[in-house]
Amino acid sequence: MIELVYSAKVTAAQAAGTPVVALESTIITHGMPYPQNLSVARDVEDTVRKAGAVPATIAVLDGNFHIGLDPAQLEALAKSKGVAKLSRADIAACIATGGTGATTVAATMIGARLAGIEVFATGGIGGVHRGAEADFDISADLHELAQTPVTVVAAGAKAILDVPKTLEVLETLGVPVITFGQDAFPAFWSGQSDLPSPLRMDSAVDIARAHRVRAKMGLPGGQLVANPVPRHAEIPAEILRPMIQRALNDADQHNITGKDVTPYLLQRVYELTEGRSLDANIALVVNNARLGAKVAQELQKIEQ
Repeated sequence: MIELVYSAKVTAAQAAGTPVVALESTIITHGMPYPQNLSVARDVEDTVRKAGAVPATIAVLDGNFHIGLDPAQLEALAKSKGVAKLSRADIAACIATGGTGATTVAATMIGARLAGIEVFATGGIGGVHRGAEADFDISADLHELAQTPVTVVAAGAKAILDVPKTLEVLETLGVPVITFGQDAFPAFWSGQSDLPSPLRMDSAVDIARAHRVRAKMGLPGGQLVANPVPRHAEIPAEILRPMIQRALNDADQHNITGKDVTPYLLQRVYELTEGRSLDANIALVVNNARLGAKVAQELQKIEQ
């Protein structure tokens, strides 16, 4: 078993039986500039604490797999340049060579599983990219959800993706997709899409029970909880749709491919929405952290 480096607060929480919520670190290194990234990271961690759980931001620092960062480490990561973006394929290599990297959804799930953390709150998951039928560009997040037993709270899949195909792949992989409090699957920056949700649950208790039942049945993988962005912060889908299409057209025109596609599209949508997409992103991450803490609390009450 790989050695994990736990923060003092996560160590104390696990010893005391206090619920812990995993948080990713790519939102810090690749999501927004300093010092806004640090401010948002602190806000998300504070939200988890106020909701009754302990945050564990996960990252690889100088070859060490950290489960929870202290304030100095969080600030140093926020200021760092050229940090690797780690997923399942490259996280082991980064650790083995003493590197530093921020964890994506897939890599954060791996860290959470190794640390015995059952809930992970993030912004949005990766999925099937538009045009994947030609280039097979499908996020590792989907396969991670199919094999790693962590409940992931997100605002759905990123809206720049092919969301219908993403849902189809999740169904094929046997991943439960549960929308919290509504029948329509959320569309990341928008509260609703025109896609029905595969499942609906209206309480953290039911989400926690479903997590436990899956484990008792011996079913592999986790579950995706799609938590709609708060209404005050959402951008209506009819406003976003043409902006996303324009961003996609711009990416094609500039021959943006591979790993560069997602950051390019997110930046272009930010520009086209005059910053509203970032405001919505921050609001939904905080909202997901709050729900994640509630689910973690309920899991603590149910016998494994």
